[in-house]
Amino acid sequence: MKLRFCFVVFCFTALAILTVHLRNVHNRIFYELCESSAEQSRLRQQIWQKQLQLESLTNPAAVSEQLGD
Repeated sequence: MKLRFCFVVFCFTALAILTVHLRNVHNRIFYELCESSAEQSRLRQQIWQKQLQLESLTNPAAVSEQLGD
């Protein structure tokens, strides 16, 4: 009877440790996912700004203004 009780306590303890470990892994992965999503959004905005700058430089009115100076 005592051995069975020790086994049950051991199983519950192992299950609790495994649950905490899985939660920590889940939280870390979720944090990295949010971080990479924010980085991707920031890079997308930078590319959009560079595209606008390029379009303003290659705009026919801007080109003729540069040639006129």
